[in-house]
Amino acid sequence: MSSSSLFSLTGKNRGGGAYRYSNVSAAAAALENTITPPVKVEHTQLLINGKFVDAASGKTFPTLDPRTGEVIAQVAEGDKEDVNRAVLAARKAFDEGPWPRMTAYERSRILLRFADLIEKHNDEIAALETWDNGKPYEQSAQLEVPMLARVFRYYAGWADKIHGMTVPGDGSHHVQTLHEPIGVAGQIIPWNFPLLMLSWKLGPALACGNTIVLKTAEQTPLSALLVGRLLHEAGLPEGVVNIVSGFGATAGAAIASHMDIDKVAFTGSTDVGKIILKLASESNLKSVTLELGGKSPFIVCEDADVDQAVELAHFALFFNQGQCCCAGSRTFVHEKVYDEFVEKAKARAINRSVGDPFKSGIEQGPQVDSEQFKKILKYIKHGVDSGATLQAGGDRLGSKGYYIQPTVFSDVKDDMLIAQDEIFGPVQTILKFKDLDEVIARANNSRYGLAAGVFTQNLDTANRLSRALRVGTVWINCYDVLDITIPFGGYKMSGIGREKGIYSLSNYLQVKAVVTALKNPAWL
Repeated sequence: MSSSSLFSLTGKNRGGGAYRYSNVSAAAAALENTITPPVKVEHTQLLINGKFVDAASGKTFPTLDPRTGEVIAQVAEGDKEDVNRAVLAARKAFDEGPWPRMTAYERSRILLRFADLIEKHNDEIAALETWDNGKPYEQSAQLEVPMLARVFRYYAGWADKIHGMTVPGDGSHHVQTLHEPIGVAGQIIPWNFPLLMLSWKLGPALACGNTIVLKTAEQTPLSALLVGRLLHEAGLPEGVVNIVSGFGATAGAAIASHMDIDKVAFTGSTDVGKIILKLASESNLKSVTLELGGKSPFIVCEDADVDQAVELAHFALFFNQGQCCCAGSRTFVHEKVYDEFVEKAKARAINRSVGDPFKSGIEQGPQVDSEQFKKILKYIKHGVDSGATLQAGGDRLGSKGYYIQPTVFSDVKDDMLIAQDEIFGPVQTILKFKDLDEVIARANNSRYGLAAGVFTQNLDTANRLSRALRVGTVWINCYDVLDITIPFGGYKMSGIGREKGIYSLSNYLQVKAVVTALKNPAWL
């Protein structure tokens, strides 16, 4: 994926069917008439040992349409007992089943067949994703589902290239290392990119030969269940991937604390990441990878083309309704171009198309649920109360659903809550800086360290900032370039470990040294 491809879906395509936030009354009226999603919900049960089953308790919970707040479907509510059932299936599949014993080439072929099925069902998967999450359908269908197929093809290619080494040892010994699957992996994914986060977790784990118990976010369970069915259509053996829908305090906690899960991977908030790490340490010391929150700086230098910088900064913050852990949510702008930037950023936000995500040309749909909606509005009020200048937005859009006006604050100070906390919504905060020493210190003065953006025409400036910023990813004159080959993860409280690329394989492998004595060797 490239930033240009993302712009084609978000920053430039505002054609028929779009309602500009600038025409608030027209946009609000349009939200009252929702499009019927072109998909039928077929799977609402848990997927355990290759079969769709009810929760042991018989409980269900509603998953809601964020456009209206209405119920889409009742979904099985998994809890500790269901996690136990899933772990038993995954453990048997690992200890006795064919998956880790299958040739790596055959595992690769199954993943490739799965990628083909994803492409075949692209529109159906995308419609479920948009219906459950609220993101624009064009984003789901043209960007995210194709990326899902790309991720599995990438890891299919890795399956038969995972190997150890022969290493020289002192004395008459043959020394080799084996790279072995870690066992049963527990994986907990978020609601902002349900399918992509599923692929970032499942891809490397399956390529390495592990079995999996995956918990979906309670807000967005539907697309993962459909994808789980397609995995088995591709030939995945029973018990290799088990999917449990449910809540963090029950199903999620059961995974993190389970004594027979060998590894847990979590993507979500930093506060919940701390709980996951604590539960893992108090149980069987399972290895943990965490991809957590962010408050990423986007730095616009004095030599920037302001029009291009405004568009890129707008995309860096507002993409996916602002619900991105790596969103460029602290926009630092050099004082020489600050006033011009603020005026143009305000105009761009006002011109952003907000509406039913199933309509063509829509850039911004609703927030995922009422909890997130209320949280964002609370932060906006904090911004106003703390003295930041509200340039655009600041309120809900329409009377139903979870739509928020694209919001821009200027005159933001570092000690304001909106400059410190992860808002996770369509709220741009613009801060002024004088020189590079100052902006480096201020950008690094955060508990987070996930990503950063740098917009400059000066190579020396770009090189200096890319090395000085304490973050896991630096984008220079681009943003959200998240190709599967590029590792992703954070410094500080933004997480532990890396997702994607070759680095993610180490999350799901054990390294074993094998030393064999040699008798009268011809050479060492």
